[in-house]
Amino acid sequence: MNDDGIDAGRLRREVRDKYRDVALRPESTFDFYTGRPLAERLGYPRSIVDALPDRAIESFAGIGNPFAQRRLQPGENVLDVGSGAGFDVLVAAGQVGPGGHVIGIDMTPEMVAKAQATAEALGLSHVEFRQAFAGALPIGDGWADVVISNGAINLCTDKRTVFAEIHRVLRPGGALQFADVANGNPVPPEALRDIDLWAA
Repeated sequence: MNDDGIDAGRLRREVRDKYRDVALRPESTFDFYTGRPLAERLGYPRSIVDALPDRAIESFAGIGNPFAQRRLQPGENVLDVGSGAGFDVLVAAGQVGPGGHVIGIDMTPEMVAKAQATAEALGLSHVEFRQAFAGALPIGDGWADVVISNGAINLCTDKRTVFAEIHRVLRPGGALQFADVANGNPVPPEALRDIDLWAA
């Protein structure tokens, strides 16, 4: 339990189970939008979405477009925190080109395996995926020019640790581009402790 009475271990298991289903059964119905319709709804260019194979986008479950305000630059090192099945990593890989490097981090083994298989099938040698938690990034200090994230930080109970890790891996002057859920009002304690609300 953390200071708010949230069972962080149980939350991780519930979120992992939910996104395991998204990876393995993307055709199922979830509490949120997924796949190509979601990417188009969030404003990703049709040319990017249409150019990717189904397996690269069918398990996409973001909530925004972290590239909307700034296009990545050729040659940049990019870290995606909570990369899921790798859709945003593939978008980033296209923007940074073969001179850049993109690493996706996700805690769900099935998402990581699916993402890695897709990158290999597409011949993207400048892309890799690692299984890890957002609060313990397996990346060296100052490695990333840019950190992106799409709907993952809100699923972490200890956001201070996540942001401290992001700060650690960013080079001085690097950029954080993320899309996430934000709430400006206090959340009732009983709602905070409701794991189903977090996982949904």
